[in-house]
Amino acid sequence: MLDIIGKRYWFFLISGVLILIAVVSLATFGLKASIEFSSGSLLTVRLETPVDYTEFQQEVAELGYPDAIVQKVGTADYLIRTGELSDDAKAQLEDGLTARFGTLSEAQFSSVSPMVAKETTRNAAIAVAIAMVGMLLYVTWAFRKMPNPFRWGTCFTIALLHDILVTVGLFSLFGHILGWEMNLMFITGILAIVGVSLDNTIVVFDRMRENQKLGVSPNFEVVANRSQIETLSRSFNTSFTILITLVALLLFIGGTIQNFVIVLLIGLIAGTFDSVFVAPGLLVVWDKNEWGRFLPWRKTSQVKA
Repeated sequence: MLDIIGKRYWFFLISGVLILIAVVSLATFGLKASIEFSSGSLLTVRLETPVDYTEFQQEVAELGYPDAIVQKVGTADYLIRTGELSDDAKAQLEDGLTARFGTLSEAQFSSVSPMVAKETTRNAAIAVAIAMVGMLLYVTWAFRKMPNPFRWGTCFTIALLHDILVTVGLFSLFGHILGWEMNLMFITGILAIVGVSLDNTIVVFDRMRENQKLGVSPNFEVVANRSQIETLSRSFNTSFTILITLVALLLFIGGTIQNFVIVLLIGLIAGTFDSVFVAPGLLVVWDKNEWGRFLPWRKTSQVKA
């Protein structure tokens, strides 16, 4: 029989490397916040004839907005992000662009004050925290008839934190390279990861509970390994079908839900790996009281003794 659980420390190592990359990326690049979280104005204009991006960006700077973020979002559409614009300032900017490039139309405009941005950030953090606490309580309750049910909920929560941290860290890295911003679709994707991770992890945990009740083996490590093997194809098949859907959404719908799809893609891959290979391993480590193996100085002292 395939020994998945026996290689748990290799899987922990892979997770550790991913977490390290995520932490370094967040510490180095951070997350570029959209106007929902950082305040400012977002103006999208549509020109009648396409113009050179560099020329357009230079004109925006000459009109008094040298720090504006300018992005080309279509054949002749340009997105301009600045500090909070008043109605007069917006009109002057549009008039200046019209004088330089000809007739244009306003495709979209939104403005967020610092107070609203701060409130949005706080509400987003509360939503993610509530979702995680809710999942911890749910898993603990669902496995309440098992020995030490809180372990199951705790291991699930650790796995979920892993998924979110890896996803946010990799999004930070890709965002730095590609100019992606954290917006409300990003938060929606993070919340969706909570649900996807719950589904995959519960499938494996539930099979472990069934096999333990059936008395497959008195050794919890054997129970965990058999459960991983029995749910492997189901977890991969489910994740693969979701992956196909997400790729289709990214290709055919594009920018409007880009952040949601990207976040969910990263979270889906990380969550599937974590649910199958890491979360059950954490339960086995707890059952065998192997936490000392994560502490090199403790292992050394044990060997000397």
